[in-house]
Amino acid sequence: MSLTMLNELLIEDPSPPMLLYQGSKTAQLDTLNYQSCFMQGVFAHFPEILFIHRTYNPKGKVLYTFLVDGPQVQLEGHLARAVYFAIPAKEDAEDLAQMFQVFKKFNPAWERVCTILVDPHFLPLPTLAMEFPAAEVLLSAFHICKFLQGKFYQLSLEQPVERVLLTSLQSTMCSATAGNLRKLYTLLSNCIPPAQLPELHSHWLLNDRIWLAHRWRSRAESSRYFQGLEVTTRVLSQFFGTASSVEQGMTSLLRYMQQNSGDKASFSLGLSPQNSHAPSDVSPESPKVEQSVEARIQHSLNAICTGPAAQLCLGELAVVQKSVHLIGSGSEKVNIQILEDTHRVQPQPPASCSCYFNQAFHLPCRHILAMLSARCQVLQPDMLPAQWTAGCAASLDDILGTKWSETLDKHLAVALLTEEVGQLLQHCSQEEFERRYSTLRKLADSWIGPYEQVQL
Repeated sequence: MSLTMLNELLIEDPSPPMLLYQGSKTAQLDTLNYQSCFMQGVFAHFPEILFIHRTYNPKGKVLYTFLVDGPQVQLEGHLARAVYFAIPAKEDAEDLAQMFQVFKKFNPAWERVCTILVDPHFLPLPTLAMEFPAAEVLLSAFHICKFLQGKFYQLSLEQPVERVLLTSLQSTMCSATAGNLRKLYTLLSNCIPPAQLPELHSHWLLNDRIWLAHRWRSRAESSRYFQGLEVTTRVLSQFFGTASSVEQGMTSLLRYMQQNSGDKASFSLGLSPQNSHAPSDVSPESPKVEQSVEARIQHSLNAICTGPAAQLCLGELAVVQKSVHLIGSGSEKVNIQILEDTHRVQPQPPASCSCYFNQAFHLPCRHILAMLSARCQVLQPDMLPAQWTAGCAASLDDILGTKWSETLDKHLAVALLTEEVGQLLQHCSQEEFERRYSTLRKLADSWIGPYEQVQL
């Protein structure tokens, strides 16, 4: 009875999928193995490299998603490369071996698997090696990138240092040459305190075998690859990772795949989809719950803020809707990433954020509103300055006319850049300092002239 919704959904599928599941004594889902005919066909065409991603559910269950990878795979849809879903009873050797055996039984092409890409926390490596004896098991570049990114946030580094590390990591992942990897390794050694450096496992960057499986991609291809996997894993997390029950999470995920099955036609024609569907219809639990949270936030904005402030913040909230990614949280700070922009939110009143909008207007930005939405909270009066409270301003022009100007815009941009450059100069070696100072000296003299010394 616990799988009524799931079974009803599968009846609607024009191509009967493979579904094996087992219930527990409490009528809850214990194990599940799912593969549609389309997914089976994709794996039969591209079995050489298998990418395994794990998504955890609040109920303690883990969804194993198998995806195809490699140079020949040109499917660009968010879940078009997913070829198998499985939920083991437990993550022990026996249950995982059973999960892999079921996968092999329904996919004869498994014998052609040459490489399996996994995350750094993947413990059942002996089981995987036993079930796929001819395959080489490697850490995936995507999971290493996400692992290092998470560590940068957890270490609570100074913001300029954190920004440099994140930028360097992104650049290196898009061009994973031996030289770039060595530079990133050196940068980590210089920026991370020695006591915390072992937590990053930076030696992975020097393991050339890991990066050979990724290095064939161009910079543009690498960027699309990471962005595609980022969206795919986000979809999995928003459906399965936050659902109140495993059955509900899988039902929502499979319904999403049915509604976004446009990639199938392109695959059958041997073409790459030109348009990727944004996961705008992804909801963590249900549309009603999400709409209720958003409505409460809108009500609190209208009730607490003046009209112009509410107008600006509602524009930010529109960006937040269904595009938020909670990177990590702690008791004092929350890291929020929306699309490609990452900023640090200080939730304690008055709430603040490192983004340009909040620094300029001192209003709740999209990142603060994303944090409130993720926590199912609403705006409080002490989260914004007095000039933005209801009744303090007549119109948006009044506020912008008195609080904003082109000069202030330039001043803020210069101040932020000056602070960042200053922090970088303070945390580099003496040799590097001399080199960077000399560069700044030449730049300043070139702006003003060779006869006038500029104080740096």
